[in-house]
Amino acid sequence: MTGYAATDRARWVQEPAKRSTRGEFARDRARIVHSSALRRLGGKTQVVGPGTDDFARTRLTHSLEVAQVGRELAAALGCDSDVVEGACLAHDLGHPPFGHHGERVLAGLTSRVGGFEGNAQTLRLLTRLEPKVADPVTGRGAGLNLTRASLDAATKYPWASGEAPGGGAKFGVYADDADVFAWLRQGAPPAHRCLEAQVMDLADDVAYSVHDVEDAVVGGWLDPAVLRDAGRRRDVTEIARSWYLPEATDDELHEALAALRGSDFWVDAVDGSRRGQAALKDMTSRLIGRFCGAVEAVTRTSNPDGPLTRYAADLVVPAQTATEIGVLKAVAALFVMTADDRRRVYDRQAEVVTELVGALADQAVVPVEPVYASDFAAAGDDDARLRTVVDQVASLTDVRALDWHDRLVGSSRAANSMPG
Repeated sequence: MTGYAATDRARWVQEPAKRSTRGEFARDRARIVHSSALRRLGGKTQVVGPGTDDFARTRLTHSLEVAQVGRELAAALGCDSDVVEGACLAHDLGHPPFGHHGERVLAGLTSRVGGFEGNAQTLRLLTRLEPKVADPVTGRGAGLNLTRASLDAATKYPWASGEAPGGGAKFGVYADDADVFAWLRQGAPPAHRCLEAQVMDLADDVAYSVHDVEDAVVGGWLDPAVLRDAGRRRDVTEIARSWYLPEATDDELHEALAALRGSDFWVDAVDGSRRGQAALKDMTSRLIGRFCGAVEAVTRTSNPDGPLTRYAADLVVPAQTATEIGVLKAVAALFVMTADDRRRVYDRQAEVVTELVGALADQAVVPVEPVYASDFAAAGDDDARLRTVVDQVASLTDVRALDWHDRLVGSSRAANSMPG
């Protein structure tokens, strides 16, 4: 495809040429699809835990939906669809059990060794931890050994901790992985995302905002009729500002919510009939079309010439579209993530992650899986050992984290409580 050079197709570890009709970017996508890290997302929380009901999304189903949105938008803009779809499938690989709440707990536990960030963990998986390719000289794992363009597209935050433009907390690389990060960012403007990463990020936001609201309605956490109440609408706009849109004014947030609720496809009342469920599905489809269509139109107008790839163009998101997406996120946040019953769940999850890391970090208890046990044994100090423990814990599904906690922490408590 035009717009991509030989350097974009290069890999960190050189591989022998393979007989295949597939291009290098299609091979990248296939490696992600077949990875164990992607399969594990089926057991990781998106908004509510896997198994909560038969409808709620997991990290895996969310990633598949992001990939579908991203691939279509990429095709419309002219960047490589395999690069964008691969980035979309990979974007959440580094997320630990229990969703963003588990991520925050691990960040606190690792503050002395550079912290934890799901996006930095994704890069670590793609370039080191996922077993596919090893450096024949050093023996170090090279992860999936994706091309430079695919790795760059999967890098949502192309900077290290403390280097975010504007002082944000998000980052995309640990100090341990600085060498491969420097390689994949070769020739890229500092702290600037390639177009493919921008498309991935927008697809994530669109899928997150639309589908989390759908899950909230189907799961019974949200009755859209409550948004008729002015007080509830104020609650939504307050969450939108504090969580997602700190620069937005009251008028902008209220107008965005009013525009969504005033659209001819908005579902204001839900019943359990097939007709009602179809109306809800139609709403999600048309919201995705609304957001992506607006972005495609403005981006095309702003970049009329040349290929829309890599650093030759930027995605343009209209202010109204960004505000509507933020408001939808706030609806799900208000009625699901801040609900009282969820807070009790979060407390328990924090306890599980904290105690599991503590048990595994104890040198008397090595990580359970052999590949991480060898990393643990090779670590040169306590800081390096903690990082390998966190690599192990972050890989776990929700169910396995609970099971390991029962075996490693619960059994220890039982032994300590036995009479001497």
